[in-house]
Amino acid sequence: MSLLSVDALSVTFAGHATGRGAGRDTRAVDGVSFDVDEGQVVGLVGESGCGKSVTALALMGLLPRKGVSVGGRAEYDGADLLSMSEKQVRDLRGSRLAMIFQDPLSSLNPVVPIGIQVTEILSRHRGLKGEPARKEAASLLDRVGIPDPNRRLKEYPHQLSGGMRQRALIAMAVACAPRLLIADEPTTALDVTIQAQILELLKELVDQEGTALLMITHDLGVVAGLCDQVNVLYAGRAVETAGRRELFTHPTHPYAHGLLGSIPRLDAPRGEPLRPIRGSINDKIAWADGCAFAPRCDFYTMECLTGTPELTEPRAPGHQVRCVNPVLPAAGAEAADAAEPAGPAEPTAEVSS
Repeated sequence: MSLLSVDALSVTFAGHATGRGAGRDTRAVDGVSFDVDEGQVVGLVGESGCGKSVTALALMGLLPRKGVSVGGRAEYDGADLLSMSEKQVRDLRGSRLAMIFQDPLSSLNPVVPIGIQVTEILSRHRGLKGEPARKEAASLLDRVGIPDPNRRLKEYPHQLSGGMRQRALIAMAVACAPRLLIADEPTTALDVTIQAQILELLKELVDQEGTALLMITHDLGVVAGLCDQVNVLYAGRAVETAGRRELFTHPTHPYAHGLLGSIPRLDAPRGEPLRPIRGSINDKIAWADGCAFAPRCDFYTMECLTGTPELTEPRAPGHQVRCVNPVLPAAGAEAADAAEPAGPAEPTAEVSS
């Protein structure tokens, strides 16, 4: 049984009463399903606006109570997170279920020292107070690679570098040894060296503690180096789901194919132009009318506009694609199965703005 099993998760934001688009609801997440096992790293990948972060916030119970409708099921250790009371979710959040947020500067309280923010978690979930809590907080900062942790405990978030702030968030997230950790773009806006250090730290947590990790990212370099299973999202739905090796070797949905094709490669001929995906995330149609990616797709046919495509397995068991005209490998290309994925080796290739 999976530690986390998400089934047909949907999140709808109610439309504004006045102004442009009055009364129009927005379906940010539309029937997303995936599983995360203990010690496994599962990736949610896609451009900004595809529903990755909203999925995470729904699982953590951090969406507003008013104006938001959440449907489906999200079973964590056999209990449905979406039907729990606020108190039950608070007891889980920070202890057995934790999240690393995208922007540490806005996630940390700017007027409270780092030490108080870390010890608050230790007090709430582990019952540590006073000097024992302070020592444990210093130990956590040291564990995530923050130098001189005793001094850093007294400092405010603005006194730390971006990498240190991100490490402080990670220290807070792992303070109670959670069984499931959700990381929402933890390397955004960090330089390459710090990105690699943060990813190595997360990998150690998974390997040493057996923590299940849900990695939300638009950086395919992160996916290539960290994730075991990948779910590619577009306009709130999963359009392709596969193991990391299978996805990088044979991207089958035109969107996933375009994401991988748009990454600059060191082995490309000098002067070769980049191959971006045309259009933007706003160039889409409703899933009820066909494939939402059709307006941007180089492979679309009229069949793409005649109904909602379902997830199928056109190529290999476990490799699911939501497309009526998938990009299948050419004859003879099956020999590439024996090769390593040609994905990027460094966590620096972002695919969205």
